[in-house]
Amino acid sequence: MHTSQTPDAMMKAVFPAFDGLGLALPERRAVSRDGIAAKRVLDVTVSILALLLLLPVLALVSLAVKLDSKGPVLFAQRRTGLAGKTFPIFKFRSMRVTEESADVKQAVEGDARITRVGRIIRKTSLDELPQLFNVLAGHMSLVGPRPHAVAHDDYYGARISNYGIRFKVKPGITGWAQVNGARGETPTIDIMQDRINYDAWYAKHRNLALDLKILALTPLEVISTRNAY
Repeated sequence: MHTSQTPDAMMKAVFPAFDGLGLALPERRAVSRDGIAAKRVLDVTVSILALLLLLPVLALVSLAVKLDSKGPVLFAQRRTGLAGKTFPIFKFRSMRVTEESADVKQAVEGDARITRVGRIIRKTSLDELPQLFNVLAGHMSLVGPRPHAVAHDDYYGARISNYGIRFKVKPGITGWAQVNGARGETPTIDIMQDRINYDAWYAKHRNLALDLKILALTPLEVISTRNAY
């Protein structure tokens, strides 16, 4: 049976595994203006460098998506960000359909909507690379709660009491939930509740050192490709 954990319980269970990184447990405190400015500098600097370094990869993925199936290379969908404001999130298209309705279905294992190239870029998270432009535009941060489709926000927001805390910070390309394996399909409320607990913990404890730790752990999570369809 799947059980939910409180953020503090997860904190105590997860952080000992990171002792070797030499980073102290972040204290629960308000983020200063300097901290917000430093996070923005990190977002812009890393995003520009990543786009320059990954330009050949972006070009190859664009070509592969275009040749594999009919439709646009990029997929845009409204997501909810900081303070509940919506924005268009960008991804490489990985499905034969581009849903933007009140009934957006999550991808599941063996989903027939996913293209051949789509399966590869979803497993490796290459489909998320265009979100670097969202970071440059200020819609997103490198690190933060993953933004969900607006239809999913409406659904889970009515069923999970602490769901709204994720809108107190900018959404991210990667996050505390993702590096702890909470990614992919959420077939039950309990599974989504666990993910939101991670997001809530991050919102309360976020700082630059924690962001750097999450960025360092993200490639390991991508390589493991847990729960990614």
